[in-house]
Amino acid sequence: MSDSGFDMGLEDASQAGVYGVSDGDLGGLAAAARDAGLKVLRVDLEGCIDKRTLLMRIGTQLDFPPGWGRNWDALSDGLRDLSWLPANGYAVLFNDADDLREGSSGDFDTLLDVLSEAASHWAEDKVPFWAFLELRDAGAGVEVDGDAGEG
Repeated sequence: MSDSGFDMGLEDASQAGVYGVSDGDLGGLAAAARDAGLKVLRVDLEGCIDKRTLLMRIGTQLDFPPGWGRNWDALSDGLRDLSWLPANGYAVLFNDADDLREGSSGDFDTLLDVLSEAASHWAEDKVPFWAFLELRDAGAGVEVDGDAGEG
């Protein structure tokens, strides 16, 4: 049970994954994740419409080590490592994800795949890794894992 008395089960690595959430849900999710003992990481995707900007923002906002490759493989490696951000689990909150989905649906889909891969990797070690993407047409709890880009 969380400090707030509302337990979302965010500490359960077997349930972790990639989810689309509605506008305004990230604040509550951040609080619930903190209550569950997870490290909350935020990535601002406002105005992000291409791979180059996406990778720069993730690398900067998640404080990736200097010299990381700024490509999909390096992003995947970094998200499966996170040794510079030690924690019992992770909740990565992406605001304004529609900007990327509308600007480059292929990059959006690849991001979903990379995040899903990271969640699966961490689940093997029983460490929860959640990614929540704020999307205009997503209902709370709608899994985007596997339905990449369809919210």
